[in-house]
Amino acid sequence: MKSIIEAGIRVFSMSALRYFLLAGIPFTLFYLLMPARFNRFKIQLKQATKKDFLREIWYSMQSTLVFTIITVILLFTPVRKFTLVYDHLNDFPLWYIGVSLVASLILHDTYFYWMHRLLHHKQLFKRTHLVHHESTNPSPWTSYSFHVLEAVAEGGILVLIVSVMPMHPLTVLLFTISGFIINVYGHLGYELMPENFRYTWWFEVLNTSVHHNLHHKKFKGNYGLYFRVWDRIMGTEHPDYVKEYDLVQARRFGPQTIKA
Repeated sequence: MKSIIEAGIRVFSMSALRYFLLAGIPFTLFYLLMPARFNRFKIQLKQATKKDFLREIWYSMQSTLVFTIITVILLFTPVRKFTLVYDHLNDFPLWYIGVSLVASLILHDTYFYWMHRLLHHKQLFKRTHLVHHESTNPSPWTSYSFHVLEAVAEGGILVLIVSVMPMHPLTVLLFTISGFIINVYGHLGYELMPENFRYTWWFEVLNTSVHHNLHHKKFKGNYGLYFRVWDRIMGTEHPDYVKEYDLVQARRFGPQTIKA
């Protein structure tokens, strides 16, 4: 029991540090040090308040605790023997680390889309997801700002992943870090994509900060996490998305960025 508690303290400390670094650095840069310089990158020109930020951090720490408990149960208790987590890097080819990471992100996007749509059911929304949607103008701190029950649902993806595919603990770590970085970008409140991204194949597949910001602003549509794929298949992408994206990019690069 002592070793499990120690593992929990380690995991929570590392997760909290990761949250404050990966969310705090862009927040400091965009919101505190150079907001005027990046004003044209801002998606919603209004500003969130200090009260919003503190609320988001408070809920994010609760979510971090939930994620810690799930991680400790899966990796540091006898439950681990029922998972597909493997201990030695040479148990699989090294290239499998990259393959399993990409596969886990794809699986996460599918899991998130359907979980997210379920959370928007009017009964579940009021009891859980409303906490996240209090941030109508999201910031990096919003990334883990969930009701505790939603945090359990969010953390369920890790249970699913280690149950259906072999994962080394390093891959689990890379999955949580890369997923969180993308999550911070989605809640950043600023669009960072380059001018020509709009006219590439990637624009048709990947989400942008505008994509998820519009979900927080309108409350409906744009349920995907990393990709546009499920929203486009299911017809749930907000009809104003491309127009909103073009408007933000035109503010950044000039109206000539929008091609006929």
